[in-house]
Amino acid sequence: MTATSNPNPNTEPTLSDAIEQITSQIKDLSDKVDKFDERFLEETKRSNERFADYRQATQWVVQLAFTLIASATITVIITAILK
Repeated sequence: MTATSNPNPNTEPTLSDAIEQITSQIKDLSDKVDKFDERFLEETKRSNERFADYRQATQWVVQLAFTLIASATITVIITAILK
């Protein structure tokens, strides 16, 4: 049995033809999975960067709120003492 392509379309494919077709499909699927992995890793990296930015912004807002509360408290205490 040789691994030649089947010239007559009315005959059934040989085992070699089936193996070639399956190998080709596996290679195509492998390429698609590799592309998906790259895209997924890129999306994950972008999401992590956005999450880090939101986290930093939240920390700044919390620090600002505590600073404002502390300064307002100090102002109220100082004005109460000086009057």
